[in-house]
Amino acid sequence: MRFIIEDLLSAMKNVQTPSTHRVNPPSFDSTSSNIQTNMHDVIPYGRQTLDESDRLAVMEVLATDFLTQGPWVSQFEQKLADLFGCRDVIAVNSGTAALHLACRGLDLQPGEWVWTTPITFLASANAARYCGAHVDFVDIDPITRNISITALHEKILSAEKNNLLPKILIVVHFAGQPVDMASIYALTQQFGIAIIEDGCHALGAHYEKSGRNGENFLVGKPIYADAVCFSFHPVKSITCGEGGAVCTNRGDIAQIARRLRSHGVERATDRLQAKNHETWYYEQHDLGFNYRLTDIQAALGHSQIKKLASFIQRRREIAVRYQDELKNLPLKRPQNIELKHSAFHLYVIEFLENGLRDHMYRALRQQNIQTQVHYFPVHLHPYYQNLGFKTGQFPHAENYSQRCLSLPIFPTLTYDQQSRVIQGIRDFFNNNYSVTH
Repeated sequence: MRFIIEDLLSAMKNVQTPSTHRVNPPSFDSTSSNIQTNMHDVIPYGRQTLDESDRLAVMEVLATDFLTQGPWVSQFEQKLADLFGCRDVIAVNSGTAALHLACRGLDLQPGEWVWTTPITFLASANAARYCGAHVDFVDIDPITRNISITALHEKILSAEKNNLLPKILIVVHFAGQPVDMASIYALTQQFGIAIIEDGCHALGAHYEKSGRNGENFLVGKPIYADAVCFSFHPVKSITCGEGGAVCTNRGDIAQIARRLRSHGVERATDRLQAKNHETWYYEQHDLGFNYRLTDIQAALGHSQIKKLASFIQRRREIAVRYQDELKNLPLKRPQNIELKHSAFHLYVIEFLENGLRDHMYRALRQQNIQTQVHYFPVHLHPYYQNLGFKTGQFPHAENYSQRCLSLPIFPTLTYDQQSRVIQGIRDFFNNNYSVTH
């Protein structure tokens, strides 16, 4: 697996100007668009990237005796473990399941506390609620959009005084940009707080010279966390259709996660209570779940992982072009980011004032350009407001959410399609911006 890691890290270190889909691309004319494409084609904000090798991998499984969890799942898990350099990978049927099992693996109990960020998908917080735990949030850093380390420090000191420290901190690598995990680890370990990394946006992202021995490593290597969780939804770095994984160096977490993903059933002879039994025998030791990944899904993931380096490189090329083409417009591009480190699951712009985002969203949609909002803050959803959360508690997250818009970014986005997006944004500011003032 060394060549996969080396290819991926090499791709991340060598950011090139976009050229994958056109040799010597023309300069972009801001006054008129000479885009040779069908303007009626819908451009999604994200989508899967599949080729014939992926289809053949799935067809191969369909010709075998295993369709549900079988040898392909084990092979996929080993492929991921080799890539990240971790002891155990437990493949499951979604990123949500991965987060839930990581919480259970850390023995999260009803009434205990979990903290995460408000700018994330609901699953980051819901996983704790599935365990009956209380959830609280830490505001974001308005520059990185990741969890604010300063706000986290202040919240920990306050919670310690009131004996309300969390058992677990779920750290989200938002949009694929790695969080400063070394600082998070140094801050939390003195208080005995366990860490789960929500890496669902960050498969393929990496740290440079950030390991304990100064080495490069991918998000997924649990150096600063008890577990790292991933999603293989179609818009993520690679896809299994649906799927997820828990990556850990802790044998206790791995054992619990494996048992719970399959109804709480135990088959290992050395862990069965009955000592004399036939090979068909099994025991239910916990109230578990049906969180298993199928061999069909695992075969697709196994094929996709071989292309991870090229997928991330293409995402980076698209992000670099957005950074350059949008730099003179009255909006905020991603700041303080390492282009060669991020997985660029998302490319998010922010408007300088409230009220413009929705106008832009509708204007682009009329041109068959789909954008998305990532995210409406978790604490403002009705379910969480019913738990007592209120507007104004996390102002940076709330301000960001009113101004953010995710632009199309996926490996098969063509040069011409991206040109349509860029021209649509420029046209909005040229033709509509003054109307709103």
